Amino acid sequence: MIQDMMTGGASVEETLELWVRSLRSAKERIVPLFTQKRVADSACSFLDVLIGNDPRKTGWMRAEAAGDPGPWRQQALLGRGRWDADALRDIVRNYVIEHLGTDDGVLVVDETGFLKKGQASCGVGRQYTGSAGKITNCQIGVFATYVSARGHAFIDRALYLPKDWTSDRERLQQAHVPDDVVFATKPALAS
Repeated sequence: MIQDMMTGGASVEETLELWVRSLRSAKERIVPLFTQKRVADSACSFLDVLIGNDPRKTGWMRAEAAGDPGPWRQQALLGRGRWDADALRDIVRNYVIEHLGTDDGVLVVDETGFLKKGQASCGVGRQYTGSAGKITNCQIGVFATYVSARGHAFIDRALYLPKDWTSDRERLQQAHVPDDVVFATKPALAS
């Protein structure tokens, strides 16, 4: 819809107004996921910052852009907050289908590596990642993206846990991985 307006001769003002309405609608959809208003407000601020112009978005940069004194609110939201990430995924998926869905849309699945130092991050280990083009210390995420002539958007994700992670119950507990998680290949995560 926004792309149609931009290529169809809509004014900058009309396009910006559509962006504002769309962002407001997205925020209204996610607010029910949070039990406290201040946490919902932090989530909405986090969303504002994520779509901002800054190419790098560290915790401190996000906090500054949101008007927070430090990254603690956003870290709490992402790390200790009690909200259902799968429910958020479902809201995003429904939004994407509502706005981008077509009869000939396709699902694209791919993995991405996140380079890491240390061993504390969940799923981290020496493994191949195309991001570096070699075996290195990283996490691997498996992502599903919906693609149609109207646009594309991420609609699902899974963190790949190597066998040395899933075979170490103590390590899984320390990383707060649910007890029912077992080893799954990347293709299995994608299905």
